[in-house]
Amino acid sequence: MSNAVTKTADNSVAQRDSSRQDLALWPPVDVIEDSTGITLYADLPGVPRDKLNLRVEGDTLAIEAEVALTVPQGMEAHHAEVQLSRYRRGFALSKELDADKVSAELNQGVLRVRIPKAPHAQPRKIAVNVG
Repeated sequence: MSNAVTKTADNSVAQRDSSRQDLALWPPVDVIEDSTGITLYADLPGVPRDKLNLRVEGDTLAIEAEVALTVPQGMEAHHAEVQLSRYRRGFALSKELDADKVSAELNQGVLRVRIPKAPHAQPRKIAVNVG
């Protein structure tokens, strides 16, 4: 499957999946690493929990979501800067990470994903014997 990144009319980054021919916004993500793992923070404004799909397939973490913004009855939008209603982003996971222990939390439009390092990749103290 080939992916291409493009700019949308509102200058946000979008990704076209050539197998589906549909556009999706590429959400901004901060990745922070510490000695015990990595934490991703993805901005997903307007995404409710039931429209969020987070999964690990092989060595890839996939984030897919749909925006659920409704226009009040009797009103119509005259101007919309974000015209795409989907987010999609994927990340390659290194063998140092334990993909079986991924945890996630969605709070006020920010998705926090924690992926701990595998036990073999965690720092450990080595005891030194005095002889």
